[in-house]
Amino acid sequence: MVSRELAIDLGTSNTRVFERRSRSLFAERSVLALDKGTGAVLATGGDAWRMIGSTPDNVAVVRPLCSGAISDYDTTAKLLELVIARAGAGRWSRPHMVITVPSAGTAVERHAVQQASLAAGARSCRLISKPLAAGLGAGLPIYEPVGSLVIDLGGGTCEISLMSLGGMVNNTTLRIGGFDLDASIQRYVRDEYSLEIGERTAEAVKITVGSAWPLPEREKAEVTGQDFSSGSPKSIIVTSGEIREAMSEQLQAIVLATIACIGTSPPELVQDVMRRGITLTGGGSLLAGLDVLLAEETDVPVHLSDRPFDSVVLGAGRALVEKDGLASLILDLEP
Repeated sequence: MVSRELAIDLGTSNTRVFERRSRSLFAERSVLALDKGTGAVLATGGDAWRMIGSTPDNVAVVRPLCSGAISDYDTTAKLLELVIARAGAGRWSRPHMVITVPSAGTAVERHAVQQASLAAGARSCRLISKPLAAGLGAGLPIYEPVGSLVIDLGGGTCEISLMSLGGMVNNTTLRIGGFDLDASIQRYVRDEYSLEIGERTAEAVKITVGSAWPLPEREKAEVTGQDFSSGSPKSIIVTSGEIREAMSEQLQAIVLATIACIGTSPPELVQDVMRRGITLTGGGSLLAGLDVLLAEETDVPVHLSDRPFDSVVLGAGRALVEKDGLASLILDLEP
């Protein structure tokens, strides 16, 4: 039996999978619901995510990755095992896998990813840096002698990378992602309105009225949570400006890191970036007005990838399909 080949973008928020034979692509929330007593998996993906904040005492909803790195080895292996099964592989057709990892990951963190993959049933596991995969998946000429600047904003990290000739010339990784923006909204609502809201509510507010730049179509939203003083349900109205203020610290950090990346890069490649622009990828790049904010602050054109959610896994998929031509992108290539 021919082994399947899978490319996996193992993300803090979502795990995306590309299966080479069928060219199919699917995504799962990187969340598991476990029985605290037995460790048995009770729910995965979206089903587990919908249980956040509403589980009984005997159930724990866990994310096996934090800021792009494995925080729970055993749970990560369980997640990968379920992903492998959904892709149609298993003990009789153990897959060869390419998995994306943060560029700032340590050798220990990379080894943990490989070992969790093998424990989940992979026949082999090779690694590729997320920024290079993002550039490849976004269709940028990362192998040519021109500068390509990519900002990949995911659930747990933001990677700002200038690439040329198949490598990273300049790279900055921020431990800032979509979850941090959600947490900042939770803090703001708590501090300003004495209202406790869950992370799913904060994410919904971010999607509904959140923006990085003033936009006329995003005005206000009703938010319901638990009043601190009485413990009773309470509803408030928040404006887009308030949510932008709540996220301002994280957004400013991304802007400053982008300016620093451009300012410390070779002049010839900076000229390429000024002419060709910055490419945004990752689910966090869909925050309304983020492209406008970066363009205004850097004086560089900013473009959203055609498939921002899938750019990284599509790039990893290309490395899987064109393994001979793209071998230089693979980290810790196994014999």
